[in-house]
Amino acid sequence: MPVEEFVAGWISGAVGLVLGHPFDTVKVRLQTQTAYRGIVDCVVKTYRHESLLGFFKGMSFPIVSIAVVNSVLFGVYSNTLLALTATSHQERRAQPPSYTQVFIAGCTGGFLQACCLAPFDLVKVRLQNQTEPRAQLGSPPPRYRGPVHCVASIFREEGPRGLFRGAWALMLRDTPPLGLYFVTYEWLCRQSTPDGQNPSSATVLVAGGFAGTTSWMIATPLDVIKSRMQMAGLKQREYRGVLDCIVSSARQEGLGVFFRGLTINSARAFPVNAVTFLSYEYLLHSWA
Repeated sequence: MPVEEFVAGWISGAVGLVLGHPFDTVKVRLQTQTAYRGIVDCVVKTYRHESLLGFFKGMSFPIVSIAVVNSVLFGVYSNTLLALTATSHQERRAQPPSYTQVFIAGCTGGFLQACCLAPFDLVKVRLQNQTEPRAQLGSPPPRYRGPVHCVASIFREEGPRGLFRGAWALMLRDTPPLGLYFVTYEWLCRQSTPDGQNPSSATVLVAGGFAGTTSWMIATPLDVIKSRMQMAGLKQREYRGVLDCIVSSARQEGLGVFFRGLTINSARAFPVNAVTFLSYEYLLHSWA
């Protein structure tokens, strides 16, 4: 099994994570809290009460863990294509796989990524939702002192299953949309590149950006459900499952609730995924 794809996915995932985390923090807060009137209001309040560091809450944990998970996505995707087509990454421009094969490989990578991601994403979302400023005299301390304390607290208060809260919604969010993610990327690269040649850096940037935006437009409703279920352990109201969360959210806040964070998700997705794909392709071609 080639390991270069896993390593390239890890590094490119870390680059994309640092670039996109402030957007992700705003997105998570919009999806799980009602204290903000919109993106600008959330940005202003976060900066006013927590300074610039507030946008990077929860990043120390995923900078390693979620980067590793990203390596699972790209590594499984590439190795699944290898199993389906018997062609390596370098050979795929001369013998491109079918879009069905790309979709299957993307869904496989998305599903296995979600299996690995669930506990890490839960901790990230919990830390991002802490709106308390850094410890000041007379101010209440935050619920979690850091990622390790967050894991220990969830394990103690909610049991081992608590670390996988929202996992089913996460799997539904990541499986078909990531199949479409890779199909969109491949289609745009092929449309802009002569047969048998590698796409240019500009093509990779544009194709990666549009792939990320397209997949997030489809994934956002389930991303909202996933985030709400992850935060349910901190609230009196509990959801019995994905369907109950969907019904309860729609009944109480209308169908518009499923599109909270769509604008910032789309804005974040383009640069993050453009840089992720460019880093991934550059590293693989450098090691070829």
